[in-house]
Amino acid sequence: MLHVEQTADRCIKCNICNTVCPVSAVTDLFPGPKYEGPQGQRFRAGIDTGDSPDKSLDYCSACGLCTQACPEGVMVAEINQVARSRLVADRGGLNLRDQVISRPSLMGGMARPVAPIANAVMAARPVRLLVEKTIGVHRGAAMPKFSAMTFRSWARSHKAPAGTTRTVAYFHGCAAQEFEPEVGAAVVRVLERNGARVTFPKQGCCGLPLVSNGDFDAGRSYATRLVRRLRGSADDPGVIVASSTSCGMTLKAKYRELLGLDDPDTRAVSQAVYDICEYLVGLDDDGQLNRSFAPIRARALYHPPCQLMAHGVGLPALDLLALVPGLEIERSRAGCCGTAGTYGVKVEKYQIAMDVGRTLFDQVTESRPDFIVCDSETCRWHIAQATGLPVYHPVQVLDRAYATA
Repeated sequence: MLHVEQTADRCIKCNICNTVCPVSAVTDLFPGPKYEGPQGQRFRAGIDTGDSPDKSLDYCSACGLCTQACPEGVMVAEINQVARSRLVADRGGLNLRDQVISRPSLMGGMARPVAPIANAVMAARPVRLLVEKTIGVHRGAAMPKFSAMTFRSWARSHKAPAGTTRTVAYFHGCAAQEFEPEVGAAVVRVLERNGARVTFPKQGCCGLPLVSNGDFDAGRSYATRLVRRLRGSADDPGVIVASSTSCGMTLKAKYRELLGLDDPDTRAVSQAVYDICEYLVGLDDDGQLNRSFAPIRARALYHPPCQLMAHGVGLPALDLLALVPGLEIERSRAGCCGTAGTYGVKVEKYQIAMDVGRTLFDQVTESRPDFIVCDSETCRWHIAQATGLPVYHPVQVLDRAYATA
């Protein structure tokens, strides 16, 4: 974590980070990543008085575009996140709303026995108005659909094919486990189409929502537990694929950068993790990807989520989708869809999220695609809510093309 803060010294005040910031472009409530990041850090460094950083830090969405754009390697977004964690600590911890939305596994598990009823209740406008008034989750914000079946229950009943040539461990995370088991099922089927035996190590939430909201202590406890559970898979089979770009990036780098976890076990797990599309493109590069795709006669718009950029692997989903015959793909012109995990559901930030996503939403209106493709679950929910179109994970599209081949 000290390394993150020390990168502030590299800042040359070029303002590139400010030019790519989607939040400061639409609101004056956030003065920009340079001001809050490396510039603000010079006033925080070495001060142990417990003084809170500037409160406008609350409006940084932690999308990471500033860090990716910096030509000098300043970890701007990470500096802001560390400062925000101190701000949260000074306030005595997260408020009730942020405590709730930072624990997706808990929400999913509690709603599962009554999932259809819970979904119907949460879709009712009077209920959403009440939730907005009582805990501050905006009435118009996208909410995940609770699933009556978990991904792991699907996996237990799934019969794997014979004749596999490799083994891959799957980190499905909270989204597939609690809300989108169909995404996890598509990941498994696509991997099996490519000769993989898929294993499902015991796991849990990666803690990213807690970290993003500023509770580093709670996030660290989630992280150490998850590393312990995934450690064996880092050795055997040695490959762990993740279908959530944000969760995958957390495992790859954020435990070390933000939480100070740089022990041998954490490093072993981080080095074994691949984004699912990154892994499949690697197979294709080695001539081992099954390209037996049936045509999909459709027009789609692909939006790469912010966290994908931090992986430094390009746009593997776009490369894979280009292999599907008949599928016309247009790339999003937007740098961010606006929601940034839990950021866009908060009553004070919902309109900012919508304004940030306007470029994408307008492009959808102009292009009129049949569906949208995006690697991140919270982005998919936000985009679907804003556009009314179906939004799929790239692997779901590949799964469909395999299934009809």
